[in-house]
Order: sequence, then C-alpha cells, then structure tokens
Amino acid sequence: MKWLSIIFISREKQKSVYDWADIEYNGLPVGKARCLINGDEFIIYTITIYPEYQGNGYGKEFVKKAKLQYKKIIADSVRYKAIGFWEHVGFKKDGDTGNWMYCCL
Repeated sequence: MKWLSIIFISREKQKSVYDWADIEYNGLPVGKARCLINGDEFIIYTITIYPEYQGNGYGKEFVKKAKLQYKKIIADSVRYKAIGFWEHVGFKKDGDTGNWMYCCL
C-alpha cells in the first residue's frame, strides 16, 4: 500500500462538524472517512471504501496510518457486522458503549 494517501479536510474547510479524510490510491479516490480530530484523540465514525475497491485492504491501511499519528483512536458505534474488522486491526470493545478503542501509550 505504498501509494495510499490520506488527505484530511478540516471541519472549517468543509463547513462541517466533522473532519473528513479522502482516501486515495495512486491518486485515484477509493474512499472517504468521517472522523473527528481532537488533539491526540481520533474518533472514526465511518470508513467508506467505494464498492469497486473493497477487499483491497484500503480500510485497514487507513487505520494503520491513523495509529501512527494518534495516541487514542475510537471507532464510534460499531455495527455488529463490522466487529471482526475492528478486532482484526487491534481494537478492543469499550464496555457497553458500542465503541471500540485502540490506545497506543
């Protein structure tokens, strides 16, 4: 995934309550993520890889790059069918909140 790039677009620029990330592979848009950056904490609300690019590891690579930048990452309100993905990328269930968390201290 050497050529995967993540381009963060701030709340201010998007005029949104969320930060957004464009996920590109070799300059080709392959997905988006809706998130919130708060200092060393990174909350992921959605990762959407476009259907024609699913199954290529782009979502995992997005999370891997986030782990390099943020000390605490929260996957907000994880759907049941996505639990396996979050477990696979090293996240743990955060009590009964429906959130999954990764902390790198």
